[in-house]
Amino acid sequence: MAAAFKRSRRWPIALAGVVAVHAIVVVALILALPVEDGERDWFAPLSPGGWMAWSFPTAVFFLTILTLLALMAVWEYARPGGHPRVGILRFETTRGDRLFISLLGSAFINLAWLGLTGASLWWSLALSLVYTFAVFRTV
Repeated sequence: MAAAFKRSRRWPIALAGVVAVHAIVVVALILALPVEDGERDWFAPLSPGGWMAWSFPTAVFFLTILTLLALMAVWEYARPGGHPRVGILRFETTRGDRLFISLLGSAFINLAWLGLTGASLWWSLALSLVYTFAVFRTV
């Protein structure tokens, strides 16, 4: 029991590590952006001539998904088990299932937003965050 208590007290160190790595990589990506006329080109390829057009938004998108998975691992380390539950969808889900449902639903929200409105994607991001919160509370 004492070992489990010690392990559960160290999760803030792991959390800080994940957040620090995320911040360091984002700063490195910002510094890797090409500068034209004194301004950073946020949508230029990070590796010109590369086999894939990795722009800053694309790289941050995939980095954020990787960070979410790492944060889920820290959460599992801090509070093992996750206690599967049955929500409004009437089937048993774990934290990982709810994260997957949130990511999938958010992708559809953003695609629908792009196809149906001309408004800024910041609104669809806000809607996706509300959706994610609702999934983690009710599903």
